[in-house]
Amino acid sequence: MTSLIRFEALSGVMDDSPPCYVLEVGEFHFMLDCGWDSSFNMDFIERAQKWAPRIDAVLLSYPDIAHIGALPYLVGKCGLSCPIYATVPVYRMGQMFLYDWYQSFQNYEDFQIFSLDDVDQVFDKVLQVKYNQQVSMKGRGHGLQIVPLPAGHMIGGTIWRITKMGEEEIVYAVDFNHKKERHLNGCLLESIARPNLLITDAYMCGTALLRRKFRDEALLSTILKTLRSGGNVLIVVDTAGRVLELVQLLDQLWHNAEAGLLLYSLIFMNSVAFNVVEFAKSQVEWMSERMLRMFEEGRNNPFQFRHAQLCHSLAELTRLRSPKVVLASQPDLDSGFSRELFLDWCIDAKNCIILTSRARIGSLCSKLIEMASSPERIGTKQITVQVKRRVRLEGHELDEFRVKKREQEQQATKLRLEQHRRRSRVDVVSLEDEDSDEEEKKSDATANEFPYDISYTAQGPDYWYNRAESYRRFPKYPHFEKRIKFDDYGEVIHAKSYLQLETKVRMVDLMRDRMGEDQENGVATPGEVHDIPTKCIQFVQTVEVFAQLEFIDFEGRTDVDSLKKILQMSKPKQIILVHGMAEQTEKLANYCRKSLNMAEDKVFTPRLGDLVDATIESHMYQLKLTDALLNSLKFVHVKDVEIAWVNGLIKHNCSEEETEDQKIAAMDVDDEKNAENAVDIGSDDIPYLDLLPSSEIPSHDAVFVGDPKLSDLKQALMLDGFQAEFSHGVLVVNNVLSIRKRADGQLHVEGIVCKDYYAIRDVIYKQYAII
Repeated sequence: MTSLIRFEALSGVMDDSPPCYVLEVGEFHFMLDCGWDSSFNMDFIERAQKWAPRIDAVLLSYPDIAHIGALPYLVGKCGLSCPIYATVPVYRMGQMFLYDWYQSFQNYEDFQIFSLDDVDQVFDKVLQVKYNQQVSMKGRGHGLQIVPLPAGHMIGGTIWRITKMGEEEIVYAVDFNHKKERHLNGCLLESIARPNLLITDAYMCGTALLRRKFRDEALLSTILKTLRSGGNVLIVVDTAGRVLELVQLLDQLWHNAEAGLLLYSLIFMNSVAFNVVEFAKSQVEWMSERMLRMFEEGRNNPFQFRHAQLCHSLAELTRLRSPKVVLASQPDLDSGFSRELFLDWCIDAKNCIILTSRARIGSLCSKLIEMASSPERIGTKQITVQVKRRVRLEGHELDEFRVKKREQEQQATKLRLEQHRRRSRVDVVSLEDEDSDEEEKKSDATANEFPYDISYTAQGPDYWYNRAESYRRFPKYPHFEKRIKFDDYGEVIHAKSYLQLETKVRMVDLMRDRMGEDQENGVATPGEVHDIPTKCIQFVQTVEVFAQLEFIDFEGRTDVDSLKKILQMSKPKQIILVHGMAEQTEKLANYCRKSLNMAEDKVFTPRLGDLVDATIESHMYQLKLTDALLNSLKFVHVKDVEIAWVNGLIKHNCSEEETEDQKIAAMDVDDEKNAENAVDIGSDDIPYLDLLPSSEIPSHDAVFVGDPKLSDLKQALMLDGFQAEFSHGVLVVNNVLSIRKRADGQLHVEGIVCKDYYAIRDVIYKQYAII
């Protein structure tokens, strides 16, 4: 590969922060994932904002917040405007994750970091791709191709393979799962042989995983024990990723009459639960072979649940019978229904809280996992949490709100009346101008000047004074005929338009009608936030945890032993380890150096802000060329590129010997364009190559570039009138010369020196680019 390859981590190295990386291949910049979490780390945003104007494409691996959470802020507030590539399920489920995440905060506080419009703006930029689809980059990425491969873990999960001109490849594979599950197949990383650069994670190093059988048994036994004792079970899950595996498992358990679970309620609860299930139903082809067989043979959609009930608010939840099992988001317990249910249920020793995934250090989920793993599990435990509520205004506060609202309505009414007066004044002026025109010009000139279907704006004395207030009017009743397209079957119907409209309508219904909360004790229903005046309050509370705490790993990631075997099979030439704690990352790096016999400088463990140079060619350097040198070069064509022999003098401080023309040109550069075309960080240190005086340019032997085939050479000779044929692998020309190809690729010509010899030599020279 003849391109510079550099890598920088913006987040997700040597800790448990969400992954976000920048990969530079030549002049093209990829952003690999763009995760965030509930801590809303703005230091990471500052680093990402500096890169935003230079990012050419974003590659998304999974639809969860840890991989796409920062995109609404970067797109809506920081000007990230490049294409975003994701599989169809990541596109669909990613919307659900972000909608639910936003609403989880908006229900209990005035959330200002990003809006739903920012979320929609993100997915307007998404280009949907399918597995194994080759996508070619454009512009500065000419010659680059990206291919999404299945990664398991979540529906639509992706391993990205990046290739340059079909040569060596770069593979980005994080958080993948090689094992088959109920609703997903495993990844295909074993099929990738000898990638030049592998970027993978060390997240699971040092973590032992239970076998699937024992894990499912632990979940079932915990649920049965709690329900039969009269308690409720809260299973903390995500919005639309790993929860699909759990809902599928529990719905099957409920369907088994021998399990004795039919008397209890099974509930899937988040702000967009209905849409999550509907999207899952429509994406069975992205799931496991088992799901496909159920759908094709039994004509039964595996996500047409028979026992799991969908719930979108705490008000709906209270109407369902207890005891019950509730799968609620968010997984970190920092927001969402899971946090509210935990605060309500943790004080009852009959209840059980089941945690299914790890979360960032400092989150409520991580604290509870520590409690569940501690030796002293039995007994009362205390934890301090910040409680947020949205409550209705009452008394004096409600009166003040109504007074302010009345004043705002009065101001709006005055503004509308003033606009109406100004428009009426414009109408009067336009009528007076029409009366002063000559009568004989009205019949024909008016028809020519103002066609029936063209609008015009009346202009009077106040036209330039208040141009924005002017409006469009038609001289007569206009009619714009819409041309309807037809094909052989009738009018063309775009099904995609109807599907998108249906989705948006359902999202509005969910945000307004299906969101609810316990309305007792003065707590406002989120669906009524826009209708009833509310305020947000927060306070710190110490909670006594009597409920049983259990951590059962349903993350669906590859364990460390399997990861080592995959690395042995794929045998990458270089490897970059990310997304893991420092100790875990160093352990995996030492394994690669010792067991895989990789050199010290081929295993990278970058820290935050480190710039990793993973260029494959060892003798490759980046230089700038002066205009004088570039104009003196003589390029020759070789296939799709042009090459030239360069002689120059390397200099390091371009500003000292900058010519006057260059200085003038630099003064005229637009700052915005300059920012868009900016070179990588540290570009001021890049040396440049200047023109040598003609007397100092050394001579060099001719260089023949190309690898012609004997069969192509035979055709070229025959077109020039020579008789050419093969004899035992040797090309014989006019029975006077023989041409054969040596092992090193060079052509060996034997024969007598004659007129044909020189003519044949000229034909051979034409097969090369000579510099």
